[in-house]
Amino acid sequence: RAVLSVVETLKQHGFQAYIVGGGVRDQILKLNPKDFDVATDAHPEEIKKCFSRALIIGKRFRLVHVYFNRREYIEVATFRADHQHAQHKSDAQTKKGGIIARDNVYGTLEEDAFRRDFTVNALYYDPVRGKIFDYCEGIPDLKAKVLRLIGKPHVRFKEDPVRILRALRFANKMGFTIEEKTLRAIPADLPMLAE
Repeated sequence: RAVLSVVETLKQHGFQAYIVGGGVRDQILKLNPKDFDVATDAHPEEIKKCFSRALIIGKRFRLVHVYFNRREYIEVATFRADHQHAQHKSDAQTKKGGIIARDNVYGTLEEDAFRRDFTVNALYYDPVRGKIFDYCEGIPDLKAKVLRLIGKPHVRFKEDPVRILRALRFANKMGFTIEEKTLRAIPADLPMLAE
């Protein structure tokens, strides 16, 4: 109910809003989702204005937590775009070696899909229309039980080395096979986890 309330409220204020990521993936796989996240075209300050109990968090990725009680909140993220679309240098920063230090470049639904980590996590569900949006071939990968990074694996692991751990955890949790290019990149990129 909480996630539906967040989506409906954002839509009532004229914004796009979708349930995104693991909650959609797990529902399709008939697993019990750990939580639900929302993606929207509203910027963090605009999201906060739509809810009486909301808190903007994070420097690296600015997000909004919309609270329903002390323990229950829905995480809401603004659609992100590639760093080349940054209007201000402070919005998109990378550390030496390519790790993303700040990622607050906002974009469209489709741009956001290509910024996500794995194809199976780049699924967007509109509960009002009952429609799933899949720009990265996530549903075919779900059916084939394949975990595939979006984009070039070395580049995506360099941006955020924690994706290596996420790949191993998701593959183990869901019983998926890690796609060959993604799997081959892991041993070479493991040292980046020290960052």
